Amino acid sequence: MEQGAGTVTHPEEDYFEAVRANSPASTKEVADAVGVTRQGADYRLRQLREEGKVEAKMVGNSLVWTLVAEND
Repeated sequence: MEQGAGTVTHPEEDYFEAVRANSPASTKEVADAVGVTRQGADYRLRQLREEGKVEAKMVGNSLVWTLVAEND
């Protein structure tokens, strides 16, 4: 399954679990774990970051994702 603008096909908990399992998780690791494209995962992770549920930081030239403490 894939997700695009405005369409959420996987619950946010799937993303939290993927980030938790791989923390700090690359976008590709999250995409593979959830079963979406890298672009779909990036889109949803950025939404979750805007909502204050995950954090991102640059490591080299890649973003890695971690959970905000309250979602652990």
